[in-house]
Amino acid sequence: MTKVFRLTQMLSDRLAAYANVARNLKVDAVALVPGPNFTRCVSHSFMSHERPFLLVIPAKGAPAAIVPNLELRSWDLVGFEGAVFDWRDQDGYDAAFAALAAHMGLSSLAVEGQIMRVFVHHALKKAQPDLRIIDGEAAISGLRMIKTDDDIAAITAAIRISERALERTLSGVRLGQTEKEIEQALIQALFAEGAEDHAFFPIVAAGDGSARPHAKARSDYAVKAGDALLIDFGARKHGFCADITRTVFLDHVTDEGRDVYETVLAANRKGHAVTRAGVTAHEIDDAVTGVLEASPYADRIRTKTGHGLGRDVHEAPYIMRGNHTVLEAGTVYTNEPGLYQIGNFGVRIEDDVLVTETGSVSLTCFPTNLQVLKC
Repeated sequence: MTKVFRLTQMLSDRLAAYANVARNLKVDAVALVPGPNFTRCVSHSFMSHERPFLLVIPAKGAPAAIVPNLELRSWDLVGFEGAVFDWRDQDGYDAAFAALAAHMGLSSLAVEGQIMRVFVHHALKKAQPDLRIIDGEAAISGLRMIKTDDDIAAITAAIRISERALERTLSGVRLGQTEKEIEQALIQALFAEGAEDHAFFPIVAAGDGSARPHAKARSDYAVKAGDALLIDFGARKHGFCADITRTVFLDHVTDEGRDVYETVLAANRKGHAVTRAGVTAHEIDDAVTGVLEASPYADRIRTKTGHGLGRDVHEAPYIMRGNHTVLEAGTVYTNEPGLYQIGNFGVRIEDDVLVTETGSVSLTCFPTNLQVLKC
């Protein structure tokens, strides 16, 4: 079944950007599936589930879409003009893919290599075995790298919610609580402060758990005096993410803990200092990691400096040595150096940084100075 809807000018502009990607990649079209690029394009969020849902934007001509029948009324809200091939669960989706192939007559297609699932790829190839499919992830997702004023406002709103939630959570930490109990208090505070969702499930780790960068909260570990408590989390608001990490010490801090913390903080501050439009991701990571390497704790380095932040909590650019992507004004990335010693403790300090023409702005305002909680 084919339906045609009215196309708004704003949607037309967004579709044009993806058509331009297709031209630059020298393919006939770009295909998007539900996810951050899809949402950016149509300004509506759709679930990624067992039902294939596909938006195809050609280098020239009108776009088309494969839409599960149960999503048609939601799709009406997009304001889309073009062929829409819908399908029902009881009939299967093969006919919709075959109709799309016949309608568009494509010979090549760029897809989101990190997002498109294998069964959707196979459905495209079954409908048209000679279709050349390439991974256009970098170019497609690259459109999201430079944030608009509205994007930055949404990220900032998510950050403010996160910071208020963190303040509430830390004020309630007591010795003898489990990591899981602190995690639950943080989650409750996030939603109480206005989060629409998690940017990702929080990391709450104390003591030796803080030495594992992606630790999971334990229900059988009670925090004790002298522990490092690492909290890495973020709210999602208006479709955009915050990503913040702070490490505090409980009751007291050892000389080693203080020294490691000040080393990580110096690396974090170096990242802020070297950031400006025109610098590369490699140069930022090299400067930040260089501070850690020059310390007595170089063997505790486990991670790169950071990653881009926006509709996804991890997106381009990735702030690491070897990535010579030039950062332009409007890029937002995480500056999150850390030092981790397995069996001992870890420290990470993470800010969300906006690149400007003359330098950088820390969108995160939560204090980075060493905090020792009297709990």
